[in-house]
Amino acid sequence: MATSDAPRWLSPAEKEAWTGLVSLVLLLPGRLEAPLQQESGLTLFEYLTLSHISEAPERRLRMSELAYLANGSLSRLSNVVKRFEQRAWVERSPDPDDGRYTLVTLTDAGFTVVQAAAPVHLDSVRQVLDPLTAADQQALARIAAKLRVRPADLTQGASGRSSG
Repeated sequence: MATSDAPRWLSPAEKEAWTGLVSLVLLLPGRLEAPLQQESGLTLFEYLTLSHISEAPERRLRMSELAYLANGSLSRLSNVVKRFEQRAWVERSPDPDDGRYTLVTLTDAGFTVVQAAAPVHLDSVRQVLDPLTAADQQALARIAAKLRVRPADLTQGASGRSSG
């Protein structure tokens, strides 16, 4: 928080950047989620959860890493994973390397679900990315990396404590 009483107002360039960012934050989830919901019954978060597990070695990830990758809290992820377990799409188990962590593994049934949903998601992503130049895409990636904060337990590796 600023120490002076006067607010630090945005410059015109800062306001333009902020307004653009907010419009993306509000616009993109709907544009990416609606087709998934229609075609596969998955929310964007559910799709990202399945997709990230499918891309991991042995189709297995720590819950805390998966929460970070899918941009969700551990509690939200736990609820989704519980539903996926009931559908036999994933399995949870203690991490044999560090029992403080929980692993989630994608089953063959879950892999089939994500494979069926992937083309729909890819089409939506293409509609967002294709109008951008390679330089635009690189700038977007750089900006996202600067704004995205990795939880402490993921930056510290195995020494960080987490229930996820």
